[in-house]
Amino acid sequence: MNDEPVTDLDARGLLCPLPVLKARKRLQALAPGALLRVLADDPAAVIDMPHFCAEAGHTLLSQTQAEGASAYLIRKRPA
Repeated sequence: MNDEPVTDLDARGLLCPLPVLKARKRLQALAPGALLRVLADDPAAVIDMPHFCAEAGHTLLSQTQAEGASAYLIRKRPA
């Protein structure tokens, strides 16, 4: 996974439901299995992002702190 390209989405400053909606839109444009890293500082994203991934079939690989926000590494569901 270290050499795989990662698409970044900066959703800092956006409030619920915008971080999830923007992640959904960005993931639609990516190939199955692609990686998306979302930065979000909305407190609700801690609940919303894992729920979105579970409902949509994406894999939440990690949830960490980075650049003053929560960073979510998501693998798009297979085709």
